[in-house]
Amino acid sequence: MSELYKLGIEAAAKGLAKGDFSSVELTQAVIDRVKAENPRIGAYLTFDEEGALAAAKTADEARANGRAGMLLGIPVAIKDLINVKGQPCTCASKILKGYVSPYDATVIKNLKAAGATCAGRVNMDEFAMGSSTENSALGRTVNPYDVTRVPGGSSGGSAAAVGGDMCIAALGTDTGGSIRQPASFCNCVGLKPSYGRVSRFGVTAFASSLDQVGPMTKSVTDAAFLLQALAGHDEMDGTTPDEPVPDYAAALAGASLKGVKIGLPKEYFIDGLDPEVKRLTDEAVAKCAAAGAELVEVSLPHTEYAMAVYYIVAPAEASANLARFDGVRYGHRSEKSDNVFNLYARSRAEGFGPEVKRRIIMGTYVLSSGYYDAYYGRALKVRTLIRRDFEAAFAKVDALLTPVAPTPAFKIGEVQDPLTMYLNDLFTIPSSLAGNCAISVPAGFTAGARLPVGVQFIGDAYREDKLLRVAKAFEEAR
Repeated sequence: MSELYKLGIEAAAKGLAKGDFSSVELTQAVIDRVKAENPRIGAYLTFDEEGALAAAKTADEARANGRAGMLLGIPVAIKDLINVKGQPCTCASKILKGYVSPYDATVIKNLKAAGATCAGRVNMDEFAMGSSTENSALGRTVNPYDVTRVPGGSSGGSAAAVGGDMCIAALGTDTGGSIRQPASFCNCVGLKPSYGRVSRFGVTAFASSLDQVGPMTKSVTDAAFLLQALAGHDEMDGTTPDEPVPDYAAALAGASLKGVKIGLPKEYFIDGLDPEVKRLTDEAVAKCAAAGAELVEVSLPHTEYAMAVYYIVAPAEASANLARFDGVRYGHRSEKSDNVFNLYARSRAEGFGPEVKRRIIMGTYVLSSGYYDAYYGRALKVRTLIRRDFEAAFAKVDALLTPVAPTPAFKIGEVQDPLTMYLNDLFTIPSSLAGNCAISVPAGFTAGARLPVGVQFIGDAYREDKLLRVAKAFEEAR
């Protein structure tokens, strides 16, 4: 088997440009790798082999005719809640099993315009609700570094595909940490762009004021290349500002930590961190200092309320967004119904999994008459205070450095309590609520079990260029 599947975007693009191999050969290497590894890892739900090879052939023909581009002919794995015309879009849920998308999401149009190949659909927690990919109704995904452990979630399939060299890069989505936490667990780079930087049109909504599509890659440079194709204004998504997109690759040139002010939020360095996560985070801090960064202790005083705010806002928005899956228009329809009410109730009961039902019930409760102001309205006010904390911090520093998750990848089935599972997003939720950009970068491996651990850098809103520059400098310092 050719080992071209090990390449990232930058290396693959250079090889294609020099004619060392073709896009068809690169794609075939990925296909062979998926066939060999997916039965063990379970990253992919479906893979359109014929379509991927056809797209690769088209890319080779375009290159022969003089076209160039970093993503031309590059196979990219797609999280299974992003619509790709002619492919399934199940959100890893029984309620959408068999559904085939009739259109492309904007991010997919952008990828195709750049010449990338949408290679296959990767697994996730159902409707992106979870931190382990154990909530998928359509299959199990394991961690490529230890198959007894979870890959993280909800973008666990994307992370496992990248970390297991089953794709060149992947798209994930991040609502409260669903790109960054699995990236940390699977030893890859995961970037959550600022809210609105990337269009959400054609991406199945979980929580509309939080969801963001982002790259999951093998290096920070690859994340910059992929974000370049994804980012920008979209008339189909009113939350995307009509502003120029920086040249992210150019921002990486000469990346250095000398003179960079890195904030260490005291609320993130808490008791209860796994000892190995603490060790590797402390080592990351030391590496930044050795590379010339100025370390500054900062405070984000409303961090302690972020978890409570998130689990009011996100379920509230989910309960509204998921109302469209009713057994009438498309998706699963119960055959046991004798009236309209039973049709709705039974279709949803049969189609949704336990975690989705839990969050719909939570969201409906906090939005209900008599509770809206006490819960949802108050949560929005505290969310504003959390955002102001970040604004004050970024007036003093260039980026923040924090852990990504409290622990490395945990064993499959080990975490049964929903509240304990929610704590996996303890360090990623605040920046999501604030709308900032954030990135998980590999920081090393635990002693003994040799499990990957990432470190998180958080940047000011719409300063992905600065964030990527800091992350690249750290990556080189390691």
